[in-house]
This record gives sequence, structure tokens and C-alpha cells, in this order.
Amino acid sequence: MAEAATTAARRGMLDHRSDVINGVSLVPAAPAYRMSLRARPDDLVALGERLGLALPTRPKTSASAGERHALWLGPDEWLVLDLGGRDPMQDLAGLQVLHSAVDVSHRNTAVLVTGEKAADVINAGCPQDLSLQAFPVGACSRTVLGKIEIVLLRTGEDAFRVECWRSFAEYAFSYLADAARGV
Repeated sequence: MAEAATTAARRGMLDHRSDVINGVSLVPAAPAYRMSLRARPDDLVALGERLGLALPTRPKTSASAGERHALWLGPDEWLVLDLGGRDPMQDLAGLQVLHSAVDVSHRNTAVLVTGEKAADVINAGCPQDLSLQAFPVGACSRTVLGKIEIVLLRTGEDAFRVECWRSFAEYAFSYLADAARGV
């Protein structure tokens, strides 16, 4: 009798990349659950209760509870990240409120950019004002880096999470590495 196949481990798009250039660290983020969520304002409380955090309702804001984060992307749109291995899709299963929840875990990947000049590196290709006053810790935005769309989350004074589509991961990492060489 054949033995059951084991589940293959998820590999990141950038597992082979990691660098520290001029004091700026570029590291691929560990695999995470990602969910694109769309909903009406009347349903946010019920959705937030299931997800374990209040969904933010103001531009450039995020909410966190443990390893789960909800990033405001638009008036009715959020990117929900779970870095702790809990699938947010499962948490919303069976919820009887109108919403759209799409698992985008394998569509996206992320680069963690840290260091004193992390904001300068990102600003080499991103027009967003990344000063702490304009973009404080916890701020997030859908924006661009070079020629690609990204979702940017400030995770610390000198730390950012750059989310992008997997198909643009090499471009994003190379862009950031080239920018780091110039700071």
C-alpha cells in the first residue's frame, strides 16, 4: 500500500535573495496568509469580530491584533495579513453578511526593508512622503515602486513591509537593492 503524500512546504518567491547594502537590510518576508476583503460600512463590526480586530476606516491606517493586520486600501477595501498561520478565510466562513473575501496568499509576496535609510531607499521609486510625521508607524498605502503597484506598511520607525505581486518580486527586490547602493 502506498504511503500518503506529505504536504509540500510553501516556498517564497525570494527565498534565494537577502542582502544588507549601506546599512539597509532587504529580506524576503516569510509566507503569510493574505486576504483581499471588500465590504460595506454596515458590515464592518461583524467582520471585525470574526477577524479579531477592528477594520480601520481612515486612509493610510492599519489595525493589528497579534500576528493579524488589516490594512485600509480604500473606502470599502482592506488587505488582511496573518503572519501567524491562521487563515482569515476560515474565520469568515459561514458569516452571513455581504462581503467579498478572496485568498491572495499565493498572488503576493513581500520584502522587509529595515535600517536607518530604509525610507530613502523606498523613496527612490515611491512618491509617498515617508517622513514619520506623514507616514507614522502603522501607516499603509497602495502606491507604486518604480513601475509596479505595491502595498506599503510601516512596521517600525526604520522598518517597512513592501507587498507586491509575485510576478514582480524580482523586480521589486532588485529595484530596492539598486536604490540601497545609491543611499
